[in-house]
Amino acid sequence: MLASTQASAALPEIVAMDGRALSAAIAGKKLSCVEVMTAYLDHIAAYNPKVNAIVALQERDALMAQARERDAQLARGQNMGPLHGFPHAVKDLLAVKGIRSTSGSPILKDFVPSQDVLVVERMRAAGAIFIGKTNVPEFGLGSHTINPVYGPTHNSYDLSKSAGGSSGGAAVSLALRMLPVADGTDYGGSLRNPAGWNNVFGFRTSFGVVPAAGEDIWLPSQSVAGPMARTVNDLAMLLSVQAGYDQRAPLSDTGSGQRFRSPLESSVKGKRIAWLGDLKGFAPYEAGVLDTCRAALKTFESLGCVVEEAVPEHPFEPVWQAFIKIRQWQSGGGFRVYYNDPAKRALLKPEAIWEVEGGQKLSAFDILNASAVRTSWSNAVQRLFAKYDYLLMPTAQVFPFDIKETWPHQIAGQAMQTYHEWMKAICLVTMSGCPALAVPAGFGPQRLPMGLQVIAPIHHEMDCLKLAHAYEMATHWTSRHLPPLLTA
Repeated sequence: MLASTQASAALPEIVAMDGRALSAAIAGKKLSCVEVMTAYLDHIAAYNPKVNAIVALQERDALMAQARERDAQLARGQNMGPLHGFPHAVKDLLAVKGIRSTSGSPILKDFVPSQDVLVVERMRAAGAIFIGKTNVPEFGLGSHTINPVYGPTHNSYDLSKSAGGSSGGAAVSLALRMLPVADGTDYGGSLRNPAGWNNVFGFRTSFGVVPAAGEDIWLPSQSVAGPMARTVNDLAMLLSVQAGYDQRAPLSDTGSGQRFRSPLESSVKGKRIAWLGDLKGFAPYEAGVLDTCRAALKTFESLGCVVEEAVPEHPFEPVWQAFIKIRQWQSGGGFRVYYNDPAKRALLKPEAIWEVEGGQKLSAFDILNASAVRTSWSNAVQRLFAKYDYLLMPTAQVFPFDIKETWPHQIAGQAMQTYHEWMKAICLVTMSGCPALAVPAGFGPQRLPMGLQVIAPIHHEMDCLKLAHAYEMATHWTSRHLPPLLTA
């Protein structure tokens, strides 16, 4: 049945607080970091065994010692930032110094990084206490969080269903109030789909907003890191920590992330919105998905927005084929070191092998041509923004599916040829380069959550945040519809 609109009396006050309120309470010494850590670890102990969202959980005594040190810092007048004293679990695709970081692969099941990746470094500097990791699909492949190291993560609204992915553990942790905020990454919907499937918010930003340093800083991946949260204000708070220029990532945006701490309250009356729907039939949708999202469009209209159906003037199939090639080049290139070792190749999931072997068939000119298609597509999307302020479409083409399935092999009678084709409409947003903020759209016929993408022109992140905030204030989906586990 649909989750209750009433908060559970058993839900501890501390874990029920939104992130900004928690940050203010810690800074104002109304709550100690020890109290916060105790409340969250107790809550995790009660609920995480049911869903398997947080993995590599660290020893309680060590975490409490870190919380006491955060309190001592405050006593000395030292506040590290908005995440001071926050219990935080990092997506298991991102390296955290001293914590087992497996990427869900048996190849890396014992890997303990010696240093943080850049975005983790920033969250640590802002005061976060890393309590563990959030579960992911193996190497982040496929929007379904299951791997041979930790097993599956269960959807927070129906334990028999997929949590989405690859930020599935993060989304479920948020929905069940096991984390105040969460981080994720997104290539083909990994921030957006699990947010939609767990009734929370996730934000894929424009490339360079959240800097990424790595082996190759000049030919960057289409993957970006970003925030997840239960409120849009919390989303902006975490993004303010993650964003901003870093010289180790020379293609990152200039300036700092402070701009995301600006007020989000803004009139959206008169804003023009294009509803992309199923892209004129290009993308098949499970029955109920489009209807659920169309019902949510009425809220935007009630805010004074003008909503019309429109799509970019560009053929869609070449963009999808270009996405496949670019993905094989970028993802397959990363897995090649394991593929070339027969012992490690035997441990790779079939999807990783498919990406490598597809990439091996591509020439540099193939990639050049695929990138040209991407450019043509992104230009067509920008032309649509000459008429509209925002674009909207669902965060997935299906509702959460059976957790025992690998991926949907057909939608509305149409066979899916690849492990990610069931997310191809969402992948086309990736190819546009535009920021896309996932907001809850509501619940479908089977009482399963679905989300909407709020898409704005490249580098218009604040516009996404402002419209999403206005929508949240009108709906309160996340606070009014708790997962059944919290209301039982």
